[in-house]
Amino acid sequence: MHALELRDVSCTFISKDDPGQRYTAVQEVSLSVAAGEFVSVVGPTGCGKSTLLNVGAGLLQPSTGAVRVFGQALQGINTRAGYMFQAESLMPWRTALGNVMAGLEFRGVPLADARAQAEDWLRRVGLGGFGDRYPHQLSGGMRKRTSLAQTLALDPDIILMDEPFSALDIQTRQLMENEVLALWASKRKAVLFITHDLDEAIAMSDRVVVLSAGPAARPIGEFAIDLERPRDVAEVRTTPRFIELHKAIWDVLREEVLKGYAQQLQKA
Repeated sequence: MHALELRDVSCTFISKDDPGQRYTAVQEVSLSVAAGEFVSVVGPTGCGKSTLLNVGAGLLQPSTGAVRVFGQALQGINTRAGYMFQAESLMPWRTALGNVMAGLEFRGVPLADARAQAEDWLRRVGLGGFGDRYPHQLSGGMRKRTSLAQTLALDPDIILMDEPFSALDIQTRQLMENEVLALWASKRKAVLFITHDLDEAIAMSDRVVVLSAGPAARPIGEFAIDLERPRDVAEVRTTPRFIELHKAIWDVLREEVLKGYAQQLQKA
């Protein structure tokens, strides 16, 4: 059974500049993630990757098509999913511990239990001694680790990640990628991962889905990543099979990236 399944999903919006105009961000997209599978979606800027993630989270209702979660039609918010956003999502008035506890508290977990679980997750992401720090007292990597602990503390069956490491330096990024892979391997949750970085997608995933340039983006390629696990995201990049996969996917993605870039220039 698929943990998350999007069937022929299209999303059409009203233009902010001209209310009489409509545009379709994604068109007739079918995408699935099996339980325990790590799937990445790559594509040009503005192709609707985050739109699909919001549909899977239940934050956005598709114009057409259907979403199923473990075989059941999604109604409203996807309560079996945890969402790690690209943008900063920590509450500045709460400590790292308070931020990780927040979701548990909102779910009605007793305060002592919520604290114990949050402290455990901070230790798992390497922040056991930083629970009393506020977000402004943490580095960018530490804030991302806190956000990761905040998401995983809820023990979601599906993890949705929207370019979570894009703002980090390359060394911190690779540390976080390996951290996510280690935590994923221990829990084997379904992961839908959005990224612009093809290297990141290949290094982390079981499968990579390529979207065309927008508007009306659609899947144009799907690649099984048969690299041995466990993986170190830095070391795996030097293997012949990684290089072979990268070339095969880039051959499909390159033209779409150029189209997307041209569209951005035209808008500018």
